Amino acid sequence: MADGDGRIREQWAATRASTKGFAAGLALVCLLGGGTWIYFVKGLYLLPEDMCDGTLGRGTVGRVLPQARAADAGSRVQGAGPDLAFYCHVNTSEGSYLYGRAQVLPVSREKWLKSVQGSGDADRVAHVSADGGIEGVAKFESRSAGVYVPCEPPGVPSYNASADYGVVTEFSISDDSKVTGAELRQILTDVAYRLSEHTYELAECGKGRDLPAELPRYEEGR
Repeated sequence: MADGDGRIREQWAATRASTKGFAAGLALVCLLGGGTWIYFVKGLYLLPEDMCDGTLGRGTVGRVLPQARAADAGSRVQGAGPDLAFYCHVNTSEGSYLYGRAQVLPVSREKWLKSVQGSGDADRVAHVSADGGIEGVAKFESRSAGVYVPCEPPGVPSYNASADYGVVTEFSISDDSKVTGAELRQILTDVAYRLSEHTYELAECGKGRDLPAELPRYEEGR
């Protein structure tokens, strides 16, 4: 089985290259199959009010992405339990995008934090913590945010029975976002947390534990 830390590093590196594809359409089309929904529309204002199983709102998309002639949005679920992953995307005809991936991985909170925080000015991050070992991180030098939520999924294989599991999420945006800096970092982190919550439920991670409604706010200017 692939090392959890290595999979996280790949997750942070691969998002931008994996979201450039776009298929334009003239009408709203909704495709359901294998846990996948895709919408093709003429502009951001015609996107559904709620996308990606309710984790991403049209208002958020319009706030951060520049206007475009056409756009598509979609989501899909892959696997189950300790192997579950949830994906969410919005692509536009102008090349702008939002992309999120939430995965259940055999990695501890400490190892995840170490893998995303790095060192030096190039790796500076904004960081918040919530009760229950939940962490949120947004990198200053990249347009992405990550969230870690501890998870106890059913069906863990015996060889990983003693491993710590977590829902590891990244949400990123193209370089042409309408907002930047602290405002963008907060928006990306908030959406990443909603993806984490949804994946937490899909993977049946909790034992009757309620997650916080939202993560703490980043400090002013961070």
